[in-house]
Amino acid sequence: MSASQTELSSVVGELAPHGALRAALNYGNVVLVRRGAAEDTPTGVSPDLARELARRLGVPLAFVPYERAGDVSGSAAADDWDICFLAVDPLRANVIAFTEPYVAIEGSFLVRQVAAPALPGDIERLGLKVGATKGSAYELHLSRVSKSARIVCFDTFEQASAAMLAGEIDALAGVRQAMEMFAAGNAGYRVLPESFMSIRQAIGTKIERPRAAAYLRSFVDEMKSSGFVAAALSRSGQGDVTVP
Repeated sequence: MSASQTELSSVVGELAPHGALRAALNYGNVVLVRRGAAEDTPTGVSPDLARELARRLGVPLAFVPYERAGDVSGSAAADDWDICFLAVDPLRANVIAFTEPYVAIEGSFLVRQVAAPALPGDIERLGLKVGATKGSAYELHLSRVSKSARIVCFDTFEQASAAMLAGEIDALAGVRQAMEMFAAGNAGYRVLPESFMSIRQAIGTKIERPRAAAYLRSFVDEMKSSGFVAAALSRSGQGDVTVP
């Protein structure tokens, strides 16, 4: 066996210790993944990357579905998945080894049409009550940096959206595309044009898998430079998303 074959074999041993590459998908992020007709046919840039990675490793692929990013990161200590597609965050980096980001998504605020905020800084200045999905990258960020704004965590985006419609919160934080979909479907709301953060989406693996982490970093670099990521985003209708 050549040196390169030996190296790939050690990577496979870390990335697919049970024989298949188990890829955790967060269906809460509509930019990265959408459900398909069956559990093994999701669409989006994340499933496409997982399929290409499994092909290169020469192993079967198994998707592991989650509804929230927090559920994915919260299960990092368990033996439920081998790779994940999450936003880079200092707290998550304690247990997950991340690649460089393959996609950068805008974190945006949604407010009522008649509300005062014109800029993200106005949310903080006015001390508004902001709804966010617990454990999401934007909730973790806002909970760290907010001094005056009050961050209200919800188990799901649907619960946060319902609270916004009921007038229980002043603003809703989330991925820009999701905020725009909400505004398009509900009269009387608008999305602030300036984002409050860049949500840097990366591939992650267990922090105790150094060979796997190094391989994934090279893999993501190639997928970006080759145009694979841009083409996958275009196929899924997300061609306006930034590839870092």
